[in-house]
Amino acid sequence: MAVQPEGAPCWADAMFSDLEAAKSFYGEVLGWTFGESSSEFGNYTQCYKDGKAVAAVVPPMPGQEGHSQWCLYFASPDAAATAARIRDAGGEMLMEPMQVGEFGTMCLARDPGGVLFGVWQGGTHQGFQAMGEPGAYCWAEIFTRETGASDTFFPTVFSYKAKQMEDDAVDFRVFELGDRPAIGRMAMTDDFPAGMPPYINVYFGVADCDAAVSRATELGGVLRFGPMDTPFGRFAAISDPQGANFSVIDTSKTEGEMPKLHQVD
Repeated sequence: MAVQPEGAPCWADAMFSDLEAAKSFYGEVLGWTFGESSSEFGNYTQCYKDGKAVAAVVPPMPGQEGHSQWCLYFASPDAAATAARIRDAGGEMLMEPMQVGEFGTMCLARDPGGVLFGVWQGGTHQGFQAMGEPGAYCWAEIFTRETGASDTFFPTVFSYKAKQMEDDAVDFRVFELGDRPAIGRMAMTDDFPAGMPPYINVYFGVADCDAAVSRATELGGVLRFGPMDTPFGRFAAISDPQGANFSVIDTSKTEGEMPKLHQVD
């Protein structure tokens, strides 16, 4: 795929204590196949759908065992410059820019409200080779209780423009690059468990949402929400057997009118 503009989601990966179990689960639910683990890079293992790289899974580094979580990476032409903006905007650097062979340069950070994300400066690996189709990344939303922190931080770091949904019952906004939606931001309400940390919810496409949910729960996943019909597609939120949250969406089945959004200054 073409090089993504700065601030566009460009890659996703997750750490799993049981890598083989994760491969089995996502292979069954999303139809992924897997490349050989790269021992040089901590057994980093790429996931493929129809031969195209769509994500990666990796065992945790020593001392980082525990709750599994998907991490979304944003494209950057200069990871060091992006890291500087993250620090200036009040974010926390968890991993300073590090070159990953000839593949590119990465860093990991949290926004002031604790939302984990990554930055990727592509080299020979630019990121997703497929998007918006079954088995591939489709969309993502920042889930946070500290909406003001995220609403200030992400546009500062990535020059997003923001649009707020015109619905008093839902605090949701979209961050855009030009006229292209980049990522959503959803307020975590009291419906979320009190101890649940903020996170970025990654949506993967599926050909049949209900079938994907059925397979995921058969394999030990937990249905958190849905399936639900929306103007964007039929989707459901799931936790995999190792606790990583993600969503599946069938974008071919849409229902209802698109929500109204207004520009935020």
